[in-house]
Amino acid sequence: ESTGKTTLARTLHGRLATEGRRVALVGEVLREFCARHGRTPRLDEQTAIAAEQTRRIEAAAQSHDVVVADTTALMIAVYSDYVFGDRGLYEQAERDHARLASFTLLTALDLPWQADGVQRDGPHVRAPIDALVRAALLRSGAAHGVVGGQGDARHDAAHASVQRVLSRSAEAPKR
Repeated sequence: ESTGKTTLARTLHGRLATEGRRVALVGEVLREFCARHGRTPRLDEQTAIAAEQTRRIEAAAQSHDVVVADTTALMIAVYSDYVFGDRGLYEQAERDHARLASFTLLTALDLPWQADGVQRDGPHVRAPIDALVRAALLRSGAAHGVVGGQGDARHDAAHASVQRVLSRSAEAPKR
């Protein structure tokens, strides 16, 4: 909830692209939905939004070496749980996340909250959402790390984390 995910994703995409990598940036389907409809989704719309987020990540992975996703279906599952008390999206979202995400950057709650359209509830939502995301990441077994700091320090830390992951994958034996 307003922790700088979109700004960070855009910055990482730009930096990785200047390094000569074929890198894709996959935006947030939920953000697009809210902008298009002028409201947050209903419970019955959550599954389609999660599926579309996953579909876009899969499509980008077909033609790029690196995919930077603003978010994944895991966040839709978290919001569905928090807003509607519906835990039904977790199983598929966690499975897809573990399959598609080599590494997840979890943004720390150290930036001031900012309103960001109709999809953001307020600063009181950040800690409970963060707890749900952390629990889902643990259940999925997805490799993840927390990135914090302000401005360039945050972006530099995120970039360094991604570089470590990319270096390890380049060094791994090919099957």
